[in-house]
Amino acid sequence: MLLPPGPENLADLIRLKADERVFGWMLHGTRTPERTREELEDDMEFWQVRGYGTWCVFERASGAFLGICGFMERPDGRGVALRFALWPECRGKGFAREAARAALAFGHRAGLRRIIAVARETNRASRAVLADIGMRECGEFLHQGHRMLVFESVA
Repeated sequence: MLLPPGPENLADLIRLKADERVFGWMLHGTRTPERTREELEDDMEFWQVRGYGTWCVFERASGAFLGICGFMERPDGRGVALRFALWPECRGKGFAREAARAALAFGHRAGLRRIIAVARETNRASRAVLADIGMRECGEFLHQGHRMLVFESVA
């Protein structure tokens, strides 16, 4: 289940974004509680302005918070990017794939013609999800010594 974030999600987001196993892979790495609070405010405003953004991901059966998935405007000017970050315990269960596929479809229905995603070359799990949902590799760049692969989906 994907729900836009609200203040009630702050505690879960603080734990997720402070965890090196999850946000160590993300642009700008792990976050402080203060930065997470600011990002939550930004995410809520992004939804209000754009009509899309980042969702909190929950397991339907249990209601457990699994992570995040959705869109952000890349600060490097590459465009609107799909991103996802779920707890390591969720890996191999299809949650990231299901959330990313739903987000990608939503983004295109919302009028985003081109959606990109960026993954470290060494992040095989994320690269597999992106390929499985139909995104194609279209470029690369170096970021802090890591080879980053750019994927795209064009409607």
